[in-house]
Amino acid sequence: MDLAGLRVVKAVADTGSVSRAAETLHCVQSNVTARVKRLEEDLGVDLFRRMSRGMVPTPAGRVLADYADRVLRLVAQARDAVADAAGRGGRLSIGTMESTAAVRLPPILARFHADHPDVELTILPGPTETMLAEVLAGRIDGAFVGGAVDHPDLTAFAVFDEELVLVEPAGGLTTEGARSTLLGFARTCAYRGRAEMVMREAGRVPFRVMEFGSLDAILGCVGAGMGVTVLPRSVVERDPWRGLLAWRALPGGQGRMPTLFVRRTDSIETASLRAFLDSVSGAVPETAAGAATQAPTARAGLNPFEAAC
Repeated sequence: MDLAGLRVVKAVADTGSVSRAAETLHCVQSNVTARVKRLEEDLGVDLFRRMSRGMVPTPAGRVLADYADRVLRLVAQARDAVADAAGRGGRLSIGTMESTAAVRLPPILARFHADHPDVELTILPGPTETMLAEVLAGRIDGAFVGGAVDHPDLTAFAVFDEELVLVEPAGGLTTEGARSTLLGFARTCAYRGRAEMVMREAGRVPFRVMEFGSLDAILGCVGAGMGVTVLPRSVVERDPWRGLLAWRALPGGQGRMPTLFVRRTDSIETASLRAFLDSVSGAVPETAAGAATQAPTARAGLNPFEAAC
């Protein structure tokens, strides 16, 4: 059993196929098959069930795949920690919601890059649930996510306090169809869940949902009068959307959603990650959503009689 064998086991378990595992590992299928066979002979157990359409881990295979994931993650962390200690900068991969990347991260990234130009930094945008899965799998070092997080393997702390608002065209919506059309990201987005709750409590049921893959696409289609969305106020007030879109405050506590930074509890805090978190902490006082003072354009009035969405 060695690192190469563990990589093969993890790839086959993740992809469910020898051919797809070979593509992931950039090798030929015969190498994957031979590695699995040698491990099974060494351990004296079957690690996978050969099915007509792929490979399924046995109970023993699932156990080994889990250990392989942890061992490979620890090896990667060790390499980064050594690079840090040797002054070679190291690598850092951070996940983020797209709205956070658009509004909150630029000053943080500029500060971090200026202070640590040798760090190889990768930013991965995506919805909250996807980012949580990536952190748990050890594929990224940490992520900015929306809403509360309660998981035994994750450590989280609040970095921003976003004010979610109802967004519509500055000229107002002219059709009932547009008022009952919600534009947003996939269901794995924290804002999407809050938006659907708002629509239901407004009495706008049934409502139609149109999914988009980018923030600017959502805002552009709202501006075109296709529907409404729920996003952080900080997103709507930036150029070029300022003046093209109107926002309305949500009633009660529905408008508040914290942005958290999460990472695995058992992960090694490298010097690069520690420096990045210092950059985040230094930016919070000047970018916190609660610091905004501009008054809303109007209250949402989200009730069955005068629903604005």
